[in-house]
Amino acid sequence: MSLEQKITADMKTAMKAKDKVALRGIRAIKSAILLAKTDGTGNELDEAGEIKMLQKLAKQREDSLTIYIEQNREDLAAVEREELAIIKKYLPEQMPIEKLKPIIAEIIADTGASGMKDMGKVMGMASAKLAGKADGKTISALVKELLMS
Repeated sequence: MSLEQKITADMKTAMKAKDKVALRGIRAIKSAILLAKTDGTGNELDEAGEIKMLQKLAKQREDSLTIYIEQNREDLAAVEREELAIIKKYLPEQMPIEKLKPIIAEIIADTGASGMKDMGKVMGMASAKLAGKADGKTISALVKELLMS
């Protein structure tokens, strides 16, 4: 079942249950899917594209949440938290750091990286290999940690 089909089914369920919080988050995802389908590139939205789109939506909510918390706007922060929780339900489970470290260490060994000057090369391979399994911030922190040690 594609993400779009899953979203449509969940939207119907949320409407029937009169769940406004879930409906708002699901509508945000549905809107992003429609924008991706009509962006003019003619590219189909595959599973990797769906994950990337969901990660982008989650990142936007996290950034907004941080700003709202800094500005003491708990009313707006609560809305972002709710939408973020809904979006995260559709993302694949993130790998724990303990499982990421050996994968990144292997990538560093494969590329022959020896220091921070090689971070871009390692990040490119790590981001491609771990797409959807870990966020970029976590990958970057681990790459820095392993390259500096």
